Amino acid sequence: MQFSVIIPVFNRPYELDELLMSLSNQTFKQFEVIIVEDGSTLKSDRVVGKYTDRLNINYFEKANSGPGLSRNAGAELAQYEWLIFFDSDCIIPESYLENVVRFLSSYNTDAYGGPDAALPGFTTIQKAINYSMTSFFTTGGIRGGKKSIDKFHPRSFNLGVTKKAFKAVGGYGKMRFGEDIDFSLRLINSGFKTALITDAYVYHKRRSTFRQFFKQVYNSGIARINLHLLHPGSLKLVHSLPACFVVGMAAMVLLSVISPLFLLTPVVYSIVIFIDSLKISKSFNVALYSIAASWIQLTGYGTGFLSAVWKRLILNKGEFKAFEKKFYD
Repeated sequence: MQFSVIIPVFNRPYELDELLMSLSNQTFKQFEVIIVEDGSTLKSDRVVGKYTDRLNINYFEKANSGPGLSRNAGAELAQYEWLIFFDSDCIIPESYLENVVRFLSSYNTDAYGGPDAALPGFTTIQKAINYSMTSFFTTGGIRGGKKSIDKFHPRSFNLGVTKKAFKAVGGYGKMRFGEDIDFSLRLINSGFKTALITDAYVYHKRRSTFRQFFKQVYNSGIARINLHLLHPGSLKLVHSLPACFVVGMAAMVLLSVISPLFLLTPVVYSIVIFIDSLKISKSFNVALYSIAASWIQLTGYGTGFLSAVWKRLILNKGEFKAFEKKFYD
């Protein structure tokens, strides 16, 4: 069993360095690495050069098109049966590929995804964001946790797929946001099997500031409505919960003019987040920042979702994207 690891990168040589270091430490060695430089002005060629004697690595540049089409470009060069996609802001545990091989040797699947985690060396903000993006109390656990209220779909920060399945669905589409869910939906709708490998986790840095995080989740809210129009029936109740959160919490604030008791709802929610994050992280600071990260995650996604509902479903406007020029930020 051999793998082609494909990594799109844009102005992130410092991140790529850590990712390639982690890949060079894999206990399973039968893989190649394909780096796709997506129109970067801050290139990664020198970083790649550090690993040419430790990894079977192929590096090439192309005009900027976003990570989805860059993954397609990398897949065109892949030699092996299994394609694995990582984001450049990931660090891979040394037993990752060994765990994947063990799973794939026992279970028949066409694609898999894995969860993400935070390293002790991550910043407090990064740990808080990791909590908010994986917690049952914010996302319903749909991003690879053990508890989930929606069917798991592999996501491209940590996704493996057979070359046969990848080519059968035409690879990634042109969406700049939500392209991984579009890809997963097309796989499932075409009859291919997907699986969650719980011990094939990666350390995912995500965004380094709350401002960047808000941009990311706002665009994700927009993408969910775009995905609904591309894939009727894909929109589930869980996807609308952040929008309900925004409306509900706004109502609580307005009603607090009548009675301050209405403010108990956001206060209690914040306390629940704090206690749950403290239990997981064992850090007061991370738990405190998790409150902010969770509110940003829900309000960002919820307002993006509501904006798309208004413009796309009610006003019937064409597809739109926010912060497109800042896609990687």
